[in-house]
Amino acid sequence: MDINLQTVKFDADKRLVEFVEKKLAKIDRFAERATGADVILKLDKDAERGNKVVNITVHVPGGDMMTEQRAKSFEEAVDAAVDVLKRQCEKNKERFTH
Repeated sequence: MDINLQTVKFDADKRLVEFVEKKLAKIDRFAERATGADVILKLDKDAERGNKVVNITVHVPGGDMMTEQRAKSFEEAVDAAVDVLKRQCEKNKERFTH
C-alpha cells in the first residue's frame, strides 16, 4: 500500500514517519484491497482537546475510509485513527459478506 504522508506547519522527524508507516501497515491486513493511504499530520491551536491532528484516508475500491483524530501527541492520535479504521474495515467486511 502506498502511503502519502504530508505535514502542515512542522517537519516530521524520521521516528514519527516510521511510526505512522508501521501503524498503517496493520491496516493493510484488515483492508486487503486498499490501494493507498493519505496521511496529514498538522498542529492546531486547541491545546484543550489536543493540538496534534491526524487525518487518514485509506483508498479502497468502492469508497474511501477516512478519520480525523486529535490528541496530545501524534502517536496517540495515529493509534486512535488506526483503531477507527480497523472498525470501519470490519463493518465493510460484514456488509459485503451478508
